[in-house]
Amino acid sequence: MTRVLVTGAGGYIGSVLTRMFLERGDQVVAVDRFFFGRDTLPPEGNGLRVVEADIRHLETESFSGVDAVIDLAALSNDPSGELDPELTWSINCRGRVRVARLAKRAGVQRYILPSSCSIYGFQEGVLDETSPVNPLTTYAKANFEAEQQVLPLADEEYCVVVIRQATVYGLSHRMRFDLAINGMVKGFFRNGRIPILRDGTQWRPFIHVRDASRAMLMLLEASAAPVNGQIFNVGSDDQNVQIMPLAKVVAEAIGAPFEYEWYGDPDHRSYRVSFEKIRGTLGFHAECAPADGAAEVYRALQSGQWKADDPRTITVQWYKKLMSDGVNL
Repeated sequence: MTRVLVTGAGGYIGSVLTRMFLERGDQVVAVDRFFFGRDTLPPEGNGLRVVEADIRHLETESFSGVDAVIDLAALSNDPSGELDPELTWSINCRGRVRVARLAKRAGVQRYILPSSCSIYGFQEGVLDETSPVNPLTTYAKANFEAEQQVLPLADEEYCVVVIRQATVYGLSHRMRFDLAINGMVKGFFRNGRIPILRDGTQWRPFIHVRDASRAMLMLLEASAAPVNGQIFNVGSDDQNVQIMPLAKVVAEAIGAPFEYEWYGDPDHRSYRVSFEKIRGTLGFHAECAPADGAAEVYRALQSGQWKADDPRTITVQWYKKLMSDGVNL
């Protein structure tokens, strides 16, 4: 049994990952500020302890008895990162570096920093963990700087791993419709047309939220030697896709005619990513494909499990509401 502290535990990935730990019989200290509701996590008990706190204010004693930390807490996605760039840096970079240092001081054995493939920005070719980065947004730049500051903390007693996740999709207990595949499904459900960010030729890697969570579990279970101080792209080579062909896959998966509408300015991010390293090191393979995720999200909308107009499902809009209500992010 592992005792793991998960920051951002009530978020899109965290709420799925936390349940996976609990299903395995692990103990979870779930740290979150719950901007999107406390109901994203189960009630306390049965291995779950909830700490409603800001990672910028955690102290060393918060990590007492903890074996590992997965540091998901962040202002998520590029638009949200631009609302207040200094705030983004304070949480996504300085806050998480602080968590990594406190965990080491407390004797935690393993620390995982979930970063993003968005740090690759716009580049040609297929990129691996040794490729140059090109972060174009505050969100991406803060992620990359956090990577640079936590990796040197690794030593024989403290295993530090950075993961660069592909764009995530699929159902969660903290649902997001501001992610490409989920947003395409929602757009068709509401308007009968799939929204496509111009110009549709941009490349992006994808991974289902359950597969992203499985990768973290595997990194916790792996022996330290092959993963300590390492960066791993997390995704699937066959899920490097261009946005227009992806929209066609989504339409087919939900049994819809391929009708679409353009939105936004041309996307300045386009990248394909190699996931050979995590496959070779851990034997990681994605179990879900974009069609699977699109179909499950569509069923959730049809059944009323999720409402297409729930304001919490568009991250930047919900943050704007909180800020207008006087909430300090």
